[in-house]
Amino acid sequence: MDDWSVTGEVNWRVDDGALVADKGKGGHLVSKNSYKNLMIYAEFWADTKANSGIFVRCKDPKATNSRNCYEVNINDDRPDPSYGTGAIVNFAEVNPMPKAAGKWNTLEITANGRHLVVVFNGEKTADIRNGMFEEGHITLQYGAGVIKFRKVAVKPL
Repeated sequence: MDDWSVTGEVNWRVDDGALVADKGKGGHLVSKNSYKNLMIYAEFWADTKANSGIFVRCKDPKATNSRNCYEVNINDDRPDPSYGTGAIVNFAEVNPMPKAAGKWNTLEITANGRHLVVVFNGEKTADIRNGMFEEGHITLQYGAGVIKFRKVAVKPL
């Protein structure tokens, strides 16, 4: 928890070596550092109702959303599954949407210049070229359900 700041009203805590949230009104764990080019590796566990994600290059971490940074989504229950788990919301749809609930999964995110790639459990789910967001913080989101993150590693490029 020392590497993150908390936004919103969420019960983030460390439980059995994982960052866990399961109650609150929505919020984020925000990296203390800002990044331009980076690789992120994270393992996560989500229940069927989880609404979560990893946000990349957030300029204003106190107002994080899918319109002001890249959101790599974790949401098996999304009404529009095209931007569900493995997608970059508003930028790269995923079809078919993989299911993450009830098991440990991996996300690998690379943001190098205008090129962003998402790999979910070893399968590429998104690959875009976009220069809308060039630098900023990363965040781990809690929106609903239960989400757990472990082995979160960030490597600047």
